[in-house]
Amino acid sequence: MGETIQSVERAAAILRLLASGPRQLGVAELAKALGLPKGTLHGILRTLVRVGFVEQDQATGKYRLGATLLHLGSSYLDVNELRTRSINWADALAGRSRESAWIGTLHEGHVLVIHHVFRPDDSMQTLQVGTYLPTHASALGKVLLAYDPYGEAPAAPLRAYTKATLTDPKALEAELDQVRTRGWAAETEELTEGEVAIAAPIKDARGIVVGAIGIRGAVERLASDGALHMEYVSYVRDAARAITRALAR
Repeated sequence: MGETIQSVERAAAILRLLASGPRQLGVAELAKALGLPKGTLHGILRTLVRVGFVEQDQATGKYRLGATLLHLGSSYLDVNELRTRSINWADALAGRSRESAWIGTLHEGHVLVIHHVFRPDDSMQTLQVGTYLPTHASALGKVLLAYDPYGEAPAAPLRAYTKATLTDPKALEAELDQVRTRGWAAETEELTEGEVAIAAPIKDARGIVVGAIGIRGAVERLASDGALHMEYVSYVRDAARAITRALAR
């Protein structure tokens, strides 16, 4: 029970060193810091690159943490910390916008709703925590797709939930480019007829997007004149920035 595998220990040491700072490291720097022969390091690094835990910069030859490892770390945060850190801000967002507030993360190609605050009125509503939303037809999903470390779009064909749903992968990719440029996503009657949703990314201390927060409400309230009311976008982005600051502490 007390035995350990040396190659795994060395791989873990490499990952810890790469995670300890923002800069990339070369083989010589890693060898000096860890006291390992360059030949040994090369073999371990090749394996880590192959499984996606480490990436090599083709221009400099130096190494950094890979998207696969960052995604695994983000998943841990999603289920253990994100909801706890976000609850108060989601409540405030619902109160400020007078609409339902939602927080979601990517899970197996869908949006997993991890927190849901009812619209603050007396209407009949159903708690949606634990349900899944399609990534291509929801504002939360568009945010998570746009900033996904894997950069993988949902598999075609894309299901149409309404006549407004984006079902062309090229059109979806163009939409995701816009999300990355402006820093928020919206969908108007793409998931449910008569409803509009807005979402923005939540980032952790490393700047990695680990979730999304948004609101959903009737088109008559959020886009009554046919155009999205931008004050709601500001409410959502304010909440996302507040949670991001909380995660950075």
